[in-house]
Amino acid sequence: MNVLAQTEVTRETYWGLSSTEYALFYLLATVTILVFLYGVYRRFTRYTAGDDDPFARLDDLAGRIVSSTKIVLSNEKQFDRDLYGGLMHAFIMWGFLTLLIATTILFVDGYFWEPFQGSFWVGDFYLAYQFMVDAMGLLFVVGIGMAMYRRYWVRNERLWDRHTSSEDDIFIWTLFALGVGGFLLEGLRIYATGMPDHEIVSFVGWGLALLFQTIGLPVVEGTATDPNYTALGVLGFNAETFHWLAWWSHSLIAFFFIAWIPYAKPFHMLSSFANVVTRDEKAGKRLPNVPADLDATNAESIEDFTWKEMLDQDACTKCGRCSAVCPAKASDRPLDPRNVILDLKKYREHRAEGGEEQPIIADGGTSVIDTETMESCMACMACMDACPVEIEHLQSFTRLNRQMTDQGDVDPGMQDVFQNVMQNGNTFGDSPRNRADWADDLKFDVTDAREEEVDYLWYVGDYPSYDDRNKQVARSLAAILQEADVSFGILFDDEKYDGNDIRRVGEEFLYVELAGHHVETWEDCEFDTIVCTDPHSYNTFKNEYPEVDFEEFADDPMMPFDYEEQWNADGEVDVLHWTQAVEELVSEGRLELSGTELDYTVTYHDPCHLGRYNDEYEAPREIIEATGCELEEMPRNRGDSFCCGGGGGGLWMEFDEEPKPSEERLREALEDTAAGAGIEKFVVACPMCMTMYEDGRKTGGFEDEIEIVDVAELLVEAIGAREKAGLETAAAD
Repeated sequence: MNVLAQTEVTRETYWGLSSTEYALFYLLATVTILVFLYGVYRRFTRYTAGDDDPFARLDDLAGRIVSSTKIVLSNEKQFDRDLYGGLMHAFIMWGFLTLLIATTILFVDGYFWEPFQGSFWVGDFYLAYQFMVDAMGLLFVVGIGMAMYRRYWVRNERLWDRHTSSEDDIFIWTLFALGVGGFLLEGLRIYATGMPDHEIVSFVGWGLALLFQTIGLPVVEGTATDPNYTALGVLGFNAETFHWLAWWSHSLIAFFFIAWIPYAKPFHMLSSFANVVTRDEKAGKRLPNVPADLDATNAESIEDFTWKEMLDQDACTKCGRCSAVCPAKASDRPLDPRNVILDLKKYREHRAEGGEEQPIIADGGTSVIDTETMESCMACMACMDACPVEIEHLQSFTRLNRQMTDQGDVDPGMQDVFQNVMQNGNTFGDSPRNRADWADDLKFDVTDAREEEVDYLWYVGDYPSYDDRNKQVARSLAAILQEADVSFGILFDDEKYDGNDIRRVGEEFLYVELAGHHVETWEDCEFDTIVCTDPHSYNTFKNEYPEVDFEEFADDPMMPFDYEEQWNADGEVDVLHWTQAVEELVSEGRLELSGTELDYTVTYHDPCHLGRYNDEYEAPREIIEATGCELEEMPRNRGDSFCCGGGGGGLWMEFDEEPKPSEERLREALEDTAAGAGIEKFVVACPMCMTMYEDGRKTGGFEDEIEIVDVAELLVEAIGAREKAGLETAAAD
């Protein structure tokens, strides 16, 4: 064979290229980089057309980059709920980054180090380099293979949708060609240079070189008289020719891929990291405020979206994880979170190219997004929790909902709720004077927090105040606090609806009015902690009321309150969900529990606003276990919990859906949980969940199979205080 002389352990970088080809290569490389940079420039200049984002996205930039690098390199979001997908993405990403670093090392050595210090790409460093490149390159190819298997063989349904396009195929096949082509090129080089012993560290390339040797591939073109004659040689097939073809093919594919990055799906390699860096840790749990300028629009045009919302659109990889966990999509409502984000992106690109303008959201087929699509959203935040690139779906969805409200395109059920709240301060439309009637059956009096100082200012909420089933929960909680000898009081008719869910369906100004009323009322009370029955109230008091700049609206005639002092959460007001407050009382021994009072087998449903929104999973479970109940977890629990369907206005709207989210969740409890049919009680910690599951129990035919109870009802039974709560009959009666 034609063995190349090896004076030291290294190799020639551009072996087999003429000086003309070398110059051509760098000309093409320069053009590629320019095309890439121009594409990136165009992308980022488009963001400048977006509206300003209300949140600090670039504060502590160094810290953000460090934490984001950890998130991205660990692939922790990709592993969530999907081990196969996590491994697949990790193999591809780590392999790709290794190959990128390897190429950078060659560039630095050849053009910045070798001319002055001599090459460091020799000896042990070279051997280690070659081994790592082969190992991580193999991992890269395996990851690509896993992706192709899932996409084309298994045909994972979440990967195929109306936004699936040829760019997805080009992306994966280009990566495959780069990975396999790189190894083929290496094997041909090793074989054509005489298979130097040290190249055995390049174990994949060495294996391919052995394959070429086995099939008798000549090094150069041969004739019948050559000692290394083979039919392949006579036909012109030889290692040097193949190496030349492989080298240029690999280079041209790489140039194409680099130049293509800013113009199609590969851009997510940049935009996704930028999206993680600029994420808001409180996204969804606190929504952006609207400007006081009454001329401001929400989603009248694509330019109304902020630069971060546009970055969200570019960061989407079409992975479908958000779609897979969306309860609206699972119930066959017309919402697919991925498609909303991608529809907005497609329209933005359409407009950037001079395309015809159309309404962003309207009722009918002429708009980018249909109103029925956004009405379907339950604001459960499952999509955001599942997204591996930190897309903040709920920010864009709220903007669309606010535009619907501005246009008057609101569901009739929600219009009734708005009217009830405006006239009576509650979603039921009942008289404010009746708000505390639920307490009439108690065997003790409840303190008026407007008149006496209390430790706990208890915000009861609409459903525990007016809904018959939830009144029993309110009385149970009152009895628990009384039994624990806690100083607590309520606001009676000065309590109004908290505003959380009407804000999420777009009624911002009514929300601000409610917030202003409550803040002003609280300023006249003396208390240590606000305790909420409803996780929705807990979330909005804790995360959103402190963000409202009431002074901005002080002169607005729609805001009939006197601004005194902006309320904030800097230690002035502590807000707790009742399970958090009572769990402390249980742990302090202020309630008589031996841990063996009840022997029910139960399962617990994590409310979205308590769990995913505020990361509180343990307090309700601690209380349940303290009652002596045996707790069996449903497959989807804690952060993976499945929404009841009541959030985002779902409680007040009618949908043609099959199955209802509440029915699906009850089925999961009875059929998919370890204890199965042995579960006696389905435990909730949210009035909205109680209402939705009581309805689902009836419509789904589960009335004789399971009972819906609140954590408070278990606890009041365990401490023997049902009579004090005026609950002589069973909670489900």
